Amino acid sequence: MSVEPGWLLRVVRDQRVAFLAVGAFNTGFGFLCFAALLLVLGQRLYLVALLCAYVISVLLAFVLYRHLVFRVSGHVLADLGRFVTVYLSALAVNVVMLPLLVELARVPVLLAQAMIVLVTSLISWVGHKHYSFRRST
Repeated sequence: MSVEPGWLLRVVRDQRVAFLAVGAFNTGFGFLCFAALLLVLGQRLYLVALLCAYVISVLLAFVLYRHLVFRVSGHVLADLGRFVTVYLSALAVNVVMLPLLVELARVPVLLAQAMIVLVTSLISWVGHKHYSFRRST
């Protein structure tokens, strides 16, 4: 079991910047998945689109963070379990906030999701930094 900087971290030399770069890419990717699924499934099934987009983007994010930012080895399933736990926390916030914004506040679905991304990004940073890929010394 080892911890060494991933490729991206070696290039930018700041874990926060590397994390944000991967997070920004993955957030954009997940948002595009969500938008595409809305087109396919229809606006009424926005929560189904949200869940499907989350599954796809979480798996991609795990691979990217594990190889480009944190570069840990060993315990793949344990890391994935912790990683998914962090994303489930963010998803729970998303599942509560999205209907509130869409149904009660009448915010358009894509705008509401964009607003929620700010909150869930903070949850992800704290969770992954201190829980998902943490290794004891």
